[in-house]
Amino acid sequence: MYSHMMVGSNDIARSKKFYDSLFGAMGGKPGIQDDKGRLIYMHNGSMFLVTTPIDGQPATHANGGTIGFAVSGPEQADAWHQAGVAAGGTAIEDAPGVRSAGFGDLYLAYLRDPDGNKLCALHRMPAAA
Repeated sequence: MYSHMMVGSNDIARSKKFYDSLFGAMGGKPGIQDDKGRLIYMHNGSMFLVTTPIDGQPATHANGGTIGFAVSGPEQADAWHQAGVAAGGTAIEDAPGVRSAGFGDLYLAYLRDPDGNKLCALHRMPAAA
């Protein structure tokens, strides 16, 4: 229901290292850089972009905002989380694992990217038989 997601960065090279690792763990390809210096990632019909702010002000993260990425299962969520930490991200919230929600169990893993943006890998667990 969205066309793309974009986050700001104060260091595009650092962001490329981080997001190349993060999306690589999900089976994605390294980002490409356009003529405006933005990083572009395309995977499974979605697009994620990283840019320096157009207004010239420093990039900041949204308080209360989270960007969620669908993963194929707990193993991919764990690989995503490990890749993100190894590439300069910060583990946050509880350790990766199952959380119960009113609409079913979710496997969640949370990170902050090097610029402080909150990210989540999410897998909807199969309903108990």
